[in-house]
Amino acid sequence: MDHFNLHPTSRAYHQEVIILKKVQSLIALLAIVLLFVGCTSPSASNGQQETNNTSGNEAAPKVRTIKHELGTAEIKETPQRVVVLEFSFVDALASLGVKPVGIADDGKIDRIIKPLADQVTGYTSVGTRKQPSLETISSLQPDLIIADWKRHKAIYKDLQEIAPTLVLKSLEASYEENVASFQTIADAMNKQEEGKQRLAKHEQIIADLKTKIPASDAKQSVMSAAVRKEGFNAHTSSSYGGALLEKVGLTNAIQDPNEAYAELTLEQLLNINPDVLFIMKTDGEQTIIDEWSTNPLWQQLNAVQKKQVIEVDRNLWTRWRGLVAGEIMVEEAIHHLYSSKPAAQ
Repeated sequence: MDHFNLHPTSRAYHQEVIILKKVQSLIALLAIVLLFVGCTSPSASNGQQETNNTSGNEAAPKVRTIKHELGTAEIKETPQRVVVLEFSFVDALASLGVKPVGIADDGKIDRIIKPLADQVTGYTSVGTRKQPSLETISSLQPDLIIADWKRHKAIYKDLQEIAPTLVLKSLEASYEENVASFQTIADAMNKQEEGKQRLAKHEQIIADLKTKIPASDAKQSVMSAAVRKEGFNAHTSSSYGGALLEKVGLTNAIQDPNEAYAELTLEQLLNINPDVLFIMKTDGEQTIIDEWSTNPLWQQLNAVQKKQVIEVDRNLWTRWRGLVAGEIMVEEAIHHLYSSKPAAQ
């Protein structure tokens, strides 16, 4: 109906005017609503960012970038399910009050040293440190894997496909490198302050132990060696244990800044001729020392003549390389050497 043809005084005309006014009011109301929505809604470009960064009313997890030996790892918030593939990393987590869900324990739960056993109960073995099971690791649904640079760099990409992975130094690493690995783990676990406090405590423990060594014994040469039936593997000044013994004032018999270990014959050992010899072995195990001890050359060693050939647990002294293990190792060494001697003045 064309309302312009209606007479202004007609009933139909007045009805048409009322309808038009209602339509105009609705249009005005709709314009106000659209204006309000336009002012309060994010732009199209910001909408994707909001979707990516929020979930409902909760903020998205913060992502942190942690550097390691093979690159970087993107870690969300604080990892809750951590798998570790070396014992020093178990030591690090326990020192930070964290229980790993999986440990490469070589399939031998008794390799977890007693002071830490209660702190890591309930974990799942993921196989050997040398060849951990990727399938078992994946089944644990970790949000962080900590692997060893020496052992696991070849499977780094496989581990990355399972979870963010840190590759850190442990095996054949120096004392300083193992401490650096601890600091990286503390950063990754969002426990930077706890890490600093634990390192300060470690430094104090080592300093206190150092006071128990007579100053005159700094000239006394010390060697620790892992022994098996087929060989004698001496630890040098750049090994974890060798550097730690020097840190408390003992002098390593083999000063080598580059190589952590040295495979020796009996003749080579006699040529070095340490005053103290820590023999790292498994209790009851037959080793090359059983053969050497019947050789006249063995009897010429200073350590033998001074009755300072001391057997210690190879598991603690060679496999762990952590703060807790290191403190126990040094305490054992001092106990064997000076338990009947007065502390240094």
